[in-house]
Amino acid sequence: MTENRSRNQRVPAKKKLDNLSAVLYGINDLRMEQKPIEDPDDHEVLLEMHCVGICGSDVHYLTHGQIGDFRLSDPMIVGHEASGIVSKVGAKVKHLKVGDRVAIEPGVPCRTCTYCKEGRYNLCRQIFFCATPPDHGNLSRYYRHAADFCHKLPDHVSLEEGALLEPLSVGVHACRRAGVTLGSKVLITGAGPIGLVTLLTARALGASRVVITDILEHKLKTAKEMGADATVLIDRNHSLEEISTHIIELLQGEQPDKTIDCSGIESTIKLGMLVSCCCSAVA
Repeated sequence: MTENRSRNQRVPAKKKLDNLSAVLYGINDLRMEQKPIEDPDDHEVLLEMHCVGICGSDVHYLTHGQIGDFRLSDPMIVGHEASGIVSKVGAKVKHLKVGDRVAIEPGVPCRTCTYCKEGRYNLCRQIFFCATPPDHGNLSRYYRHAADFCHKLPDHVSLEEGALLEPLSVGVHACRRAGVTLGSKVLITGAGPIGLVTLLTARALGASRVVITDILEHKLKTAKEMGADATVLIDRNHSLEEISTHIIELLQGEQPDKTIDCSGIESTIKLGMLVSCCCSAVA
């Protein structure tokens, strides 16, 4: 049957795909711009992005323009804590298909250096890492990424939860390096997002007691709600020795056998070394 249309009846236009992206040009200069949608290579996938978290590193690049030796010199798309839905697959990708929901592992190593072969690919000197100059991030509507660093989400894990897996992996890595296990007494310095996921991980690994510190009371309140046995509000008027004594009291008179720093502040690292009987692990 031939469908007749009146002269005034319009055929719906095909939806135009856009790739609006958050591009950082310099300190406090973040712009929303259209970027090309790139086809994936043989071992890549194109993702329709769903959730992208805002990491402290994104904020630091926005407000300072650099982190350590990594300095913003050219415009960079921000974002690395992310999840998305597979839109296209490369010719040699076998484990993913269009429509799969994935969490993105943002650091893609060379796969051939000694570190990579030893399984310590996070130390690869040629690693591509989203939103670390000069590498673009994934706060875009479409983004292509190495397929083997896209992890398929099970049905019971939401895309929002999938975007949280990257920061969670930091807590898991720190607790593994520290050797947290059944009965561990753990001190965590810093109750930001990384400190909180480290707290959750320590609990999951069987820590018997966890104390967490911070300079902000509302963060410690959240930590308490998430399972911390005790919290310590750092008062700058108290010496590290006094704070250390208080922490030992909260641990029922014992030193923590695992200390994990999740702040990167010199004073908290000193506190961790002062109060602990073992080496500190840095998240």
